[in-house]
Amino acid sequence: MLNFKTIEYDSQNNQIIILDQTKLPEKEIYVNLKTVKDVYNAIMTLKVRGAPLIGVVAAYGIVLSAGKNNNTRKILKDAEYLKSARPTAVNLAWAINRMIEIVKNKKNQNLYRDLLAEARRIEKEDKDACKNIGLWGAKLIKNGFKIMVHCNAGALATSGIGTALGILYTAKSMGKKFKVYSCETRPILQGARLTTWELTRNSIETLLICDNMAATYMPEMDLVLVGADRIALNGDVANKIGTRGLAIIARYYRVPFYVAAPISSFDFGIESGTEIPIEFRSADEIRYFNKQCIVAEKTKICNPAFDVTPNALLSGIITEKGILRPPFKKKIVSLK
Repeated sequence: MLNFKTIEYDSQNNQIIILDQTKLPEKEIYVNLKTVKDVYNAIMTLKVRGAPLIGVVAAYGIVLSAGKNNNTRKILKDAEYLKSARPTAVNLAWAINRMIEIVKNKKNQNLYRDLLAEARRIEKEDKDACKNIGLWGAKLIKNGFKIMVHCNAGALATSGIGTALGILYTAKSMGKKFKVYSCETRPILQGARLTTWELTRNSIETLLICDNMAATYMPEMDLVLVGADRIALNGDVANKIGTRGLAIIARYYRVPFYVAAPISSFDFGIESGTEIPIEFRSADEIRYFNKQCIVAEKTKICNPAFDVTPNALLSGIITEKGILRPPFKKKIVSLK
């Protein structure tokens, strides 16, 4: 189905090979991450992005740290360093904490081998979760549907076929016909640059719209599908900025609004979205467009990377274990 890879671990040279997503759609360039600092910078600069993929890459980052030296103190220090790369996506800390447990519980000398095995398990779990999310979510799609998506929750955001877009790939493989409307997703344009690149490469009819066109086209939609970076126990969802506005518009026009996310994106330690840390990024992401300054010199800029969509606006959450419908809390707790 897909003709690109977001990540590959090279065990011979102990390095991670990633698709540099900052170069898309103009160039398909793969880069080698050889150090923990390389991994940190790749996550920070969005060369690697998408909550599930960040978790997988971070896990392999701990493998880079271990190398052949088994220096426990260094590995644990590097783990905390990688955790700080981005605050909102819970998969980052989730994956690293699993790797830390391997380090702390290690009873023999082959730490590198066991960390590599755990990283590979995390990657396989991600791929399997994407596949099953696709199967559950595809049940919602009927022939002739018009579906709106936001940001990029596809294969570029995971090590598998994706979450929200994985549902589309699965539906297509079943022979279903539909159109996808992709919001551009300012300010980094993940919808314009990445989602359209993915979908058109996989022969899915895709129409790009500016973010402020969503209300105009929403009455035509049959479904809205988005991903998630962190989900609280009550079902509040942190996702790319603009998701909450899209959910509000969808509710007004009575269009079903679904979140697609693996269980690794649930934060079982927080009660609601008010506890989710929201990352604020550089003002230059808004100040410049195509390397050209587009604002007055003294303008102050707000640049939150995510917003939180209240659970009351969701029709459901599509996970690898099924579709959760409101009220969410007991059903989310049962996923633990």
